[in-house]
Amino acid sequence: MGHFIFFFFISAILLAISSSVNSCPPSDRAALLAFKAALHEPYLGIFNSWTGTDCCHNWYGVTCDPIIRRVADINLRGESEDPIFEKAGRTGFMTGSISPAICKLNRLSSLIIADWKGISGTIPPCIASLPFLRILDLIGNKISGEIPADIGKLSRLTVLNVADNAISGTIPRSITNLNSLMHLDLRNNQISGTIPRNFGRLRMMSRALLSRNRLTGPIPRSVTNIYRLSDLDLSFNQISGPIPATFGKMAVLATLNLDGNQISGMIPPTLFSSGISILNLSRNALEGSPFDHLEASSFAFNDCLCGKPLRTC
Repeated sequence: MGHFIFFFFISAILLAISSSVNSCPPSDRAALLAFKAALHEPYLGIFNSWTGTDCCHNWYGVTCDPIIRRVADINLRGESEDPIFEKAGRTGFMTGSISPAICKLNRLSSLIIADWKGISGTIPPCIASLPFLRILDLIGNKISGEIPADIGKLSRLTVLNVADNAISGTIPRSITNLNSLMHLDLRNNQISGTIPRNFGRLRMMSRALLSRNRLTGPIPRSVTNIYRLSDLDLSFNQISGPIPATFGKMAVLATLNLDGNQISGMIPPTLFSSGISILNLSRNALEGSPFDHLEASSFAFNDCLCGKPLRTC
């Protein structure tokens, strides 16, 4: 009998140790709970599963590294086909702000808090101190303030998406240090100032979407150094100056949207033979003749343009 009690006691201890080793650290759990406390989600109950001591087990939207048991991903989307949305018969809505406590999750690889429509406040500057962050996606909220000045410290970042918010200030100069960045989406904000002169340092980038902001100044010629760039959208800003002639020599550029700016000068002849398939130069101050193999809508509202497919010169 005594041996059985001893064996049971040892087994219980080993089980407790095993459970402790396999669960997330208390510091990660505390950071997640502080993050949750700064938010209010009234309809779906997505945070109802955030209970218990193990934040790596069945906490909605949380994924941990299977080896080191640290929080690696937070994926909270307000528009999803997840059953929790189908059951509620609605998209998500959340208010509150992003707590700086999120920065205590120093093994975080992706932070997605997208399309909740009501989250406000600013992007915590300490976000720039997360050394393993690869994805930062905050699209579709009411976040204001500026993009953190030190965003360029995120050497592993591949996706930066803060579209459809109320972000102001300028594009941080340090952004050109993001050597791994592939997708940049700043659309529909209140960002002003110029595009950094050395923007072309972002050699890995394939999409740069900066439309509907308050950007001014010229298109940096260094953009043409981004040899993987396939989609460039600078529409509905206040960009001026000419279209860089070297745009026509960009090997994979397929979409170029410069609609609704103050771009002037001649359309570069190099664009005639380029691989650009979607081109929009409307609502600018361009001169010369457009390309007769494209629709007139690509060149509309440029008073000094004439010839096919526009009016006769």
